Amino acid sequence: MAFSAQEIAEHPALHRCVRGQAAALLSAYEGSPRLSSVFATQQRWLMAHAGLALHFRADPHTRHDALTTARFLQAVEQHAVASRNTADAFIKEMLKYNYVEHLPEKTDRRSHPFRPTEETLQVLAGWAMVHLATLDGLDQGARLATFAAHPDAIARLHPPIADGLLTSTPVREPQQTFSLFTWLNNGGVVMEWLISSIDPDQANIDRIPTGIVSLGDFAKWLNLSRTHLARKLRDAEHLGSIGWLGQRGRSVMWVSRGFYEEYMNAQAVKLAIIDQAFEESFLQDAVR
Repeated sequence: MAFSAQEIAEHPALHRCVRGQAAALLSAYEGSPRLSSVFATQQRWLMAHAGLALHFRADPHTRHDALTTARFLQAVEQHAVASRNTADAFIKEMLKYNYVEHLPEKTDRRSHPFRPTEETLQVLAGWAMVHLATLDGLDQGARLATFAAHPDAIARLHPPIADGLLTSTPVREPQQTFSLFTWLNNGGVVMEWLISSIDPDQANIDRIPTGIVSLGDFAKWLNLSRTHLARKLRDAEHLGSIGWLGQRGRSVMWVSRGFYEEYMNAQAVKLAIIDQAFEESFLQDAVR
Protein backbone atom coordinates (compact mmCIF):
# COMPACT_ATOMS: atom_id res chain seq x y z
CA MET A 1 0.00 0.00 0.00
CA ALA A 2 1.50 3.31 -1.08
CA PHE A 3 2.18 5.95 1.56
CA SER A 4 -0.13 8.95 1.74
CA ALA A 5 1.39 12.43 1.94
CA GLN A 6 0.23 12.71 5.54
CA GLU A 7 1.83 9.39 6.49
CA ILE A 8 5.11 10.51 4.97
CA ALA A 9 4.96 13.95 6.62
CA GLU A 10 4.44 12.33 10.01
CA HIS A 11 7.06 9.62 9.59
CA PRO A 12 9.85 9.89 12.21
CA ALA A 13 12.53 8.96 9.66
CA LEU A 14 11.49 11.57 7.10
CA HIS A 15 13.89 14.31 8.20
CA ARG A 16 17.02 12.17 7.94
CA CYS A 17 15.87 10.53 4.70
CA VAL A 18 15.09 13.86 3.05
CA ARG A 19 18.40 15.30 4.18
CA GLY A 20 20.10 12.42 2.37
CA GLN A 21 17.85 13.00 -0.62
CA ALA A 22 18.82 16.68 -0.77
CA ALA A 23 22.50 15.78 -0.66
CA ALA A 24 22.03 13.22 -3.45
CA LEU A 25 20.21 15.74 -5.64
CA LEU A 26 22.97 18.28 -5.06
CA SER A 27 25.51 15.68 -6.14
CA ALA A 28 23.48 14.96 -9.27
CA TYR A 29 23.37 18.69 -10.05
CA GLU A 30 27.12 18.95 -9.66
CA GLY A 31 27.61 16.05 -12.06
CA SER A 32 25.48 17.61 -14.79
CA PRO A 33 24.72 21.26 -14.01
CA ARG A 34 23.63 22.32 -17.49
CA LEU A 35 21.19 19.44 -17.93
CA SER A 36 19.95 19.88 -14.38
CA SER A 37 19.09 23.46 -15.30
CA VAL A 38 16.22 22.00 -17.36
CA PHE A 39 14.49 21.74 -13.98
CA ALA A 40 15.71 25.17 -12.89
CA THR A 41 12.29 26.57 -12.05
CA GLN A 42 8.93 25.08 -11.17
CA GLN A 43 7.59 25.96 -14.61
CA ARG A 44 10.44 24.33 -16.50
CA TRP A 45 10.28 21.29 -14.21
CA LEU A 46 6.60 20.77 -14.99
CA MET A 47 7.10 21.35 -18.73
CA ALA A 48 9.86 18.75 -18.77
CA HIS A 49 7.65 16.20 -17.02
CA ALA A 50 4.79 16.89 -19.44
CA GLY A 51 7.04 16.32 -22.45
CA LEU A 52 8.68 13.19 -21.06
CA ALA A 53 5.30 11.63 -20.31
CA LEU A 54 4.26 12.18 -23.94
CA HIS A 55 7.46 10.46 -25.07
CA PHE A 56 6.97 7.41 -22.89
CA ARG A 57 3.33 7.02 -23.91
CA ALA A 58 4.09 7.11 -27.64
CA ASP A 59 3.87 3.83 -29.55
CA PRO A 60 7.49 3.00 -30.49
CA HIS A 61 6.34 0.95 -33.50
CA THR A 62 3.93 3.28 -35.29
CA ARG A 63 5.24 6.64 -34.03
CA HIS A 64 1.91 8.19 -34.98
CA ASP A 65 1.67 9.64 -31.49
CA ALA A 66 5.36 10.50 -31.14
CA LEU A 67 6.44 13.57 -29.19
CA THR A 68 6.13 16.64 -31.40
CA THR A 69 6.10 20.35 -30.77
CA ALA A 70 2.36 20.47 -31.44
CA ARG A 71 1.59 17.70 -28.94
CA PHE A 72 3.90 19.25 -26.37
CA LEU A 73 2.31 22.69 -26.71
CA GLN A 74 -1.13 21.10 -26.38
CA ALA A 75 -0.13 19.26 -23.17
CA VAL A 76 1.41 22.38 -21.62
CA GLU A 77 -1.70 24.39 -22.50
CA GLN A 78 -4.01 21.64 -21.19
CA HIS A 79 -2.32 21.72 -17.79
CA ALA A 80 -1.92 25.53 -17.77
CA VAL A 81 1.80 25.23 -17.10
CA ALA A 82 3.06 27.99 -19.40
CA SER A 83 2.18 30.09 -22.42
CA ARG A 84 2.61 28.62 -25.90
CA ASN A 85 5.52 31.00 -26.57
CA THR A 86 7.29 29.92 -23.38
CA ALA A 87 6.72 26.24 -24.16
CA ASP A 88 7.93 26.68 -27.75
CA ALA A 89 11.09 28.45 -26.55
CA PHE A 90 11.68 25.64 -24.05
CA ILE A 91 11.55 22.95 -26.76
CA LYS A 92 13.91 24.95 -28.98
CA GLU A 93 16.35 25.23 -26.08
CA MET A 94 16.14 21.49 -25.43
CA LEU A 95 16.98 20.80 -29.08
CA LYS A 96 19.80 23.35 -29.14
CA TYR A 97 21.59 21.72 -26.20
CA ASN A 98 20.86 18.18 -27.41
CA TYR A 99 18.64 17.25 -24.47
CA VAL A 100 16.13 16.08 -27.04
CA GLU A 101 16.82 15.01 -30.63
CA HIS A 102 14.80 14.56 -33.80
CA LEU A 103 13.88 11.02 -34.76
CA PRO A 104 15.54 9.52 -37.85
CA GLU A 105 14.60 10.95 -41.24
CA LYS A 106 12.33 8.02 -42.11
CA THR A 107 9.74 9.51 -39.77
CA ASP A 108 7.21 12.16 -40.75
CA ARG A 109 9.24 15.19 -41.78
CA ARG A 110 6.24 17.50 -41.54
CA SER A 111 5.79 17.04 -37.78
CA HIS A 112 9.49 16.60 -36.92
CA PRO A 113 8.98 14.22 -33.97
CA PHE A 114 11.71 14.08 -31.37
CA ARG A 115 12.77 12.15 -28.27
CA PRO A 116 14.91 12.74 -25.18
CA THR A 117 18.55 11.82 -25.58
CA GLU A 118 20.14 9.01 -23.63
CA GLU A 119 21.84 11.49 -21.31
CA THR A 120 18.48 13.07 -20.48
CA LEU A 121 16.94 9.67 -19.73
CA GLN A 122 19.86 8.77 -17.47
CA VAL A 123 19.42 11.97 -15.46
CA LEU A 124 15.67 11.32 -15.18
CA ALA A 125 16.28 7.75 -14.02
CA GLY A 126 18.76 9.03 -11.45
CA TRP A 127 16.18 11.52 -10.15
CA ALA A 128 13.62 8.74 -9.78
CA MET A 129 16.12 6.46 -8.02
CA VAL A 130 16.99 9.13 -5.47
CA HIS A 131 13.34 9.45 -4.50
CA LEU A 132 12.74 5.69 -4.46
CA ALA A 133 15.70 5.38 -2.10
CA THR A 134 14.07 7.96 0.18
CA LEU A 135 10.84 5.95 0.23
CA ASP A 136 12.78 2.75 0.94
CA GLY A 137 14.40 4.53 3.85
CA LEU A 138 10.99 5.07 5.40
CA ASP A 139 9.90 1.42 5.41
CA GLN A 140 12.99 -0.61 4.42
CA GLY A 141 11.24 -1.44 1.16
CA ALA A 142 12.75 -2.69 -2.08
CA ARG A 143 11.49 -0.12 -4.57
CA LEU A 144 14.97 0.80 -5.75
CA ALA A 145 15.93 -2.85 -6.28
CA THR A 146 12.70 -3.47 -8.18
CA PHE A 147 13.31 -0.42 -10.36
CA ALA A 148 16.89 -1.48 -11.10
CA ALA A 149 15.74 -4.98 -12.11
CA HIS A 150 13.64 -3.72 -15.04
CA PRO A 151 15.27 -2.25 -18.16
CA ASP A 152 12.03 -0.41 -18.98
CA ALA A 153 11.58 0.87 -15.43
CA ILE A 154 11.65 4.60 -16.11
CA ALA A 155 9.28 4.23 -19.08
CA ARG A 156 6.81 2.42 -16.81
CA LEU A 157 7.21 4.69 -13.79
CA HIS A 158 7.42 8.17 -15.22
CA PRO A 159 4.02 8.79 -16.88
CA PRO A 160 1.95 8.29 -13.68
CA ILE A 161 4.48 10.44 -11.79
CA ALA A 162 4.01 13.21 -14.35
CA ASP A 163 0.22 12.88 -14.14
CA GLY A 164 0.37 13.19 -10.37
CA LEU A 165 2.66 16.21 -10.40
CA LEU A 166 0.75 18.06 -13.12
CA THR A 167 -2.62 17.61 -11.41
CA SER A 168 -1.57 18.17 -7.79
CA THR A 169 -2.70 21.48 -6.30
CA PRO A 170 -0.01 21.45 -3.56
CA VAL A 171 2.65 20.89 -6.24
CA ARG A 172 1.24 23.53 -8.59
CA GLU A 173 0.54 26.07 -5.82
CA PRO A 174 3.32 25.73 -3.24
CA GLN A 175 3.31 27.57 0.07
CA GLN A 176 4.64 31.09 0.38
CA THR A 177 8.36 30.75 1.07
CA PHE A 178 8.71 27.57 -0.96
CA SER A 179 7.11 29.43 -3.86
CA LEU A 180 9.77 32.15 -3.64
CA PHE A 181 12.44 29.63 -4.51
CA THR A 182 10.50 27.63 -7.12
CA TRP A 183 10.53 30.69 -9.40
CA LEU A 184 14.25 31.37 -8.85
CA ASN A 185 16.65 29.84 -11.37
CA ASN A 186 17.96 26.71 -9.66
CA GLY A 187 15.75 27.53 -6.69
CA GLY A 188 15.29 23.84 -5.95
CA VAL A 189 19.05 23.49 -5.66
CA VAL A 190 19.15 26.43 -3.27
CA MET A 191 16.59 24.74 -1.01
CA GLU A 192 18.45 21.43 -1.20
CA TRP A 193 21.63 23.28 -0.28
CA LEU A 194 19.91 24.67 2.82
CA ILE A 195 18.19 21.43 3.86
CA SER A 196 21.22 19.19 3.34
CA SER A 197 23.16 21.27 5.86
CA ILE A 198 20.57 20.98 8.67
CA ASP A 199 20.89 18.58 11.58
CA PRO A 200 17.51 16.79 11.76
CA ASP A 201 17.82 16.65 15.55
CA GLN A 202 17.41 20.45 15.58
CA ALA A 203 14.38 20.50 13.27
CA ASN A 204 11.90 21.27 16.05
CA ILE A 205 13.42 24.56 17.21
CA ASP A 206 12.14 27.92 15.94
CA ARG A 207 15.36 28.98 14.22
CA ILE A 208 17.15 25.96 12.80
CA PRO A 209 20.86 26.58 12.11
CA THR A 210 22.26 25.52 8.75
CA GLY A 211 25.87 24.92 7.81
CA ILE A 212 25.81 27.92 5.47
CA VAL A 213 28.02 30.96 5.96
CA SER A 214 29.26 32.19 2.56
CA LEU A 215 26.67 33.12 -0.06
CA GLY A 216 29.39 34.05 -2.54
CA ASP A 217 30.93 30.59 -2.65
CA PHE A 218 27.59 28.94 -3.22
CA ALA A 219 26.43 31.46 -5.84
CA LYS A 220 29.66 30.88 -7.75
CA TRP A 221 29.27 27.09 -7.59
CA LEU A 222 25.66 27.42 -8.76
CA ASN A 223 26.61 29.87 -11.53
CA LEU A 224 23.98 32.21 -10.15
CA SER A 225 24.28 35.93 -9.61
CA ARG A 226 25.20 36.57 -5.99
CA THR A 227 23.05 39.70 -6.10
CA HIS A 228 20.06 37.76 -7.42
CA LEU A 229 20.49 35.02 -4.83
CA ALA A 230 20.87 37.59 -2.04
CA ARG A 231 17.71 39.37 -3.20
CA LYS A 232 15.64 36.18 -3.00
CA LEU A 233 17.09 35.32 0.38
CA ARG A 234 16.23 38.84 1.57
CA ASP A 235 12.64 38.30 0.42
CA ALA A 236 12.58 35.11 2.48
CA GLU A 237 14.15 36.99 5.37
CA HIS A 238 11.36 39.58 5.27
CA LEU A 239 8.88 36.71 5.64
CA GLY A 240 10.78 35.55 8.73
CA SER A 241 11.76 32.33 6.95
CA ILE A 242 15.53 32.72 7.10
CA GLY A 243 18.06 34.85 8.91
CA TRP A 244 21.60 34.96 10.27
CA LEU A 245 22.82 34.29 13.78
CA GLY A 246 25.14 37.27 13.47
CA GLN A 247 26.07 39.65 10.66
CA ARG A 248 24.10 39.04 7.49
CA GLY A 249 26.11 37.06 4.97
CA ARG A 250 29.02 36.57 7.37
CA SER A 251 27.58 34.25 9.99
CA VAL A 252 25.63 31.01 10.11
CA MET A 253 22.27 31.17 8.37
CA TRP A 254 19.13 29.77 10.01
CA VAL A 255 15.81 28.74 8.55
CA SER A 256 12.52 29.03 10.39
CA ARG A 257 10.69 25.95 11.55
CA GLY A 258 7.76 27.10 9.38
CA PHE A 259 9.86 27.14 6.20
CA TYR A 260 11.44 23.83 7.08
CA GLU A 261 7.98 22.32 7.52
CA GLU A 262 6.89 23.80 4.17
CA TYR A 263 9.80 22.04 2.52
CA MET A 264 9.09 18.74 4.26
CA ASN A 265 5.39 18.90 3.40
CA ALA A 266 6.25 19.57 -0.25
CA GLN A 267 8.59 16.57 -0.25
CA ALA A 268 5.88 14.43 1.35
CA VAL A 269 3.42 15.33 -1.41
CA LYS A 270 5.97 14.59 -4.14
CA LEU A 271 7.08 11.33 -2.53
CA ALA A 272 3.47 10.17 -2.14
CA ILE A 273 2.89 10.79 -5.85
CA ILE A 274 6.01 8.81 -6.72
CA ASP A 275 5.06 5.98 -4.35
CA GLN A 276 1.57 5.74 -5.83
CA ALA A 277 3.06 5.69 -9.33
CA PHE A 278 5.48 2.97 -8.26
CA GLU A 279 2.68 0.84 -6.88
CA GLU A 280 0.67 1.22 -10.08
CA SER A 281 3.69 0.41 -12.26
CA PHE A 282 5.29 -2.43 -10.33
CA LEU A 283 2.52 -3.89 -8.19
CA GLN A 284 3.19 -7.45 -9.28
CA ASP A 285 6.98 -7.11 -9.12
CA ALA A 286 7.47 -5.10 -5.93
CA VAL A 287 8.92 -6.71 -2.83
CA ARG A 288 7.77 -4.58 0.08
